[in-house]
Amino acid sequence: QVQLQESGPGLVKPSQTLSLTCTVSGASITTNYYGWIWIRQPPGKGLEWIGYIDASGSIYYSPALKSRTSISRETSRNQFALQLNSVTPEDTGVYFCFARDRDVIDYWGKGTLVTVSF
Repeated sequence: QVQLQESGPGLVKPSQTLSLTCTVSGASITTNYYGWIWIRQPPGKGLEWIGYIDASGSIYYSPALKSRTSISRETSRNQFALQLNSVTPEDTGVYFCFARDRDVIDYWGKGTLVTVSF
């Protein structure tokens, strides 16, 4: 069973960088059966796709966030990470990492609330 766990600061100041890590267990992030995704949900709004990293390390970003987003991975730790630069209060929300397998089955982390505020 694939399990994912987000971690990182719950409070970030405006103009700073939001950094989150997703730790994966039950599957290797280099296994060519899964894709690894970051998504978020602002308060009172729907889900917003942020970006995706595949088993080979290729990365795809939401056009709306691409200029401020960086996704990376640390294969030795079986983790992938998100950095979002120059945050504003509009970046407040619950951030999720999840995996999607080839059968289009999703495995979700519990999510972590990030608040952008002074």
